[in-house]
Amino acid sequence: MLQSELKLRRDKIRALMAQQEIDAAIITCNVNLVYTCGRVVSGYFYLPLQQPARLFVKRPNDLKGEFVAPIRKPEQLPDLLEEQGLPLPKRLMLEGDELPFREYNRLAACFPGSEVLPCGTELIRRARSVKTEMEVEVFRRSAAAHARAYAQIPSVYRPGMTDRQLSVEIERLMRQEGCLGIFRVFGRSMEIFMGSVLAGDNAAAPSPYDFALGGEGIDPSLPGGANGTTLQAGQSVMVDLGGNFFGYMCDMSRVYSIGRLPQKAYDAHQACLEAQAEVTALARPGITCEALYNKAVEVVAKAGFADNFMGIGQKAKFVGHGIGLEINEAPVLAPRIRQELEPGMVFALEPKIVLPGVGPVGIENSWAVTADGVEKLTVAPEEIIEL
Repeated sequence: MLQSELKLRRDKIRALMAQQEIDAAIITCNVNLVYTCGRVVSGYFYLPLQQPARLFVKRPNDLKGEFVAPIRKPEQLPDLLEEQGLPLPKRLMLEGDELPFREYNRLAACFPGSEVLPCGTELIRRARSVKTEMEVEVFRRSAAAHARAYAQIPSVYRPGMTDRQLSVEIERLMRQEGCLGIFRVFGRSMEIFMGSVLAGDNAAAPSPYDFALGGEGIDPSLPGGANGTTLQAGQSVMVDLGGNFFGYMCDMSRVYSIGRLPQKAYDAHQACLEAQAEVTALARPGITCEALYNKAVEVVAKAGFADNFMGIGQKAKFVGHGIGLEINEAPVLAPRIRQELEPGMVFALEPKIVLPGVGPVGIENSWAVTADGVEKLTVAPEEIIEL
């Protein structure tokens, strides 16, 4: 079953390659290797347009198979391909947006007779943006494990905790449910550990990372998430940890409170729930990402929280994003993004509001696009839960 699933994914890439008359691709970045051959290796996955794919492996050295061969260095690739009766490609695609400059040039130099194209990252991410039935089922399983971990959060809270201490306990819950721990993000300047727990005014701290809400972090070398804030009465706490249980990044945020919050916080939270309801009622194949973003802004503005939506001083310029093997895939629900939803896309919708002196409120769920609407994957209580 896995092999037929992997062939389906590869054929999605091949269809896009054929449109650009690309003869073959070399895939060597971890996430794309997981997508096309089901695992991470150190080596090169050669995907020709017509013939079966080949995997050339440096490490681990115990892999066997009809189309698996050992390799020491990329310069061996042309000879190994010719030994297997494969013609060298006239047009060769590499992962131009992910490979280091030196590695890209080294691979390109191995094929002096080929036209080398850097479009591999964009093309493969386009193929990955529409999930297969098996991928959506993996998301369902991840979402269930994610919800089980979040249900236990009240049991690990202790008065006097810091946000960091609470985060550590929640991370433990996630790991006990099977979370792999790795939080894969696309882009050289995007990094975080498992996700974030944001309490009080730390949710308004600007971050260099393009996340919905930032957080100061513990150290300037990783400026995002919990910052050591002591949890106090009247504060809200937003838990936003990535649910990487089977390689796929399920995304869910829930809000907790230290005691009772001001009424304005509950009103703002309700505005986010209404934004979620109206956006998902509108979401279906053919609707543009821009239209969904505009609907969320409209609902929150009508409720009187426009100035606090998606941050205060520094605002996120989106209200949702595609998820998959990485936490930030296509589509992106943002202004001027006219990409249309397609069946099989999976995205996180996260309308959030930050209130000075209180903290963050709002909601985030993962959704799969169906033939005529969307399916909620992360099913868990959505009200503010008092700790």
